[in-house]
Amino acid sequence: MSPAPETIEVDFITPRHLAGGGDPAWITVPLHRACGWSHGNDPLMPHVLLSSPDQKAILNLEPDPDGQWWTLQHAPGPDRPAWYASFGARTPVELIAAVTDALTGPAPAASAPSDPYEPLREMAWAPAVGAPGSVSPDGTVHVQRLGSAEEPGAWFVTATLGRNRPVWQARFGEHTPAHLVTAFTTALADPRPVLRTHGSRGLPTRDPSIVTRQTTDVLAVLVTSALKERVQSLAARRATPPAGPSSPPWPPPASGRSR
Repeated sequence: MSPAPETIEVDFITPRHLAGGGDPAWITVPLHRACGWSHGNDPLMPHVLLSSPDQKAILNLEPDPDGQWWTLQHAPGPDRPAWYASFGARTPVELIAAVTDALTGPAPAASAPSDPYEPLREMAWAPAVGAPGSVSPDGTVHVQRLGSAEEPGAWFVTATLGRNRPVWQARFGEHTPAHLVTAFTTALADPRPVLRTHGSRGLPTRDPSIVTRQTTDVLAVLVTSALKERVQSLAARRATPPAGPSSPPWPPPASGRSR
């Protein structure tokens, strides 16, 4: 009798914005292997620095207890000043990857509308009370753009657990292409859970009234091959535009142990 396939206990977390940071390789490995970004890492330094093939964009990941851990900077172009985006340590990698996937993918059509608030409205996010922007149905995320219609400013996306419990913040400079901010808000509003394999250690809260953990056993080969399949999918975009955002190769469990 052949041995039973090896399985790994994983958690499917909702809402995804409170799932913790996740594995940075979900972002860095595809940028290097599928998109040709080069790295100049010093193995003795606890940070990653990646630069795009055209040397116009730099992604820096550096542990910083007092600031943003992820910083994406882009040089000015013929039709746009320099811009930046940054993300706190507990920003889920799936949300950041939506931005880097959009940045490295085919450019959107010039006429394509791109309103970062639209994906939120479609998922029943409400207008913020007493401030501009939108708030998630559970009240833990606020998306806002500073400035005015005449002079729009930077975007701020802030996840909190109460007034004095910030979880993470994403910032997009005023000149960041709108389709990149929209890619982030689309991933943010996605109701599908994200997978984590480290149990509850990376969760900002274990409160079951806020976060749902559905624990199940997944074939180990699926877990270990997910990143490889993501790299292959992104690399294939050079020949064929993708039909939609990449997803892990397994469906969320229909039933399981909720925590």
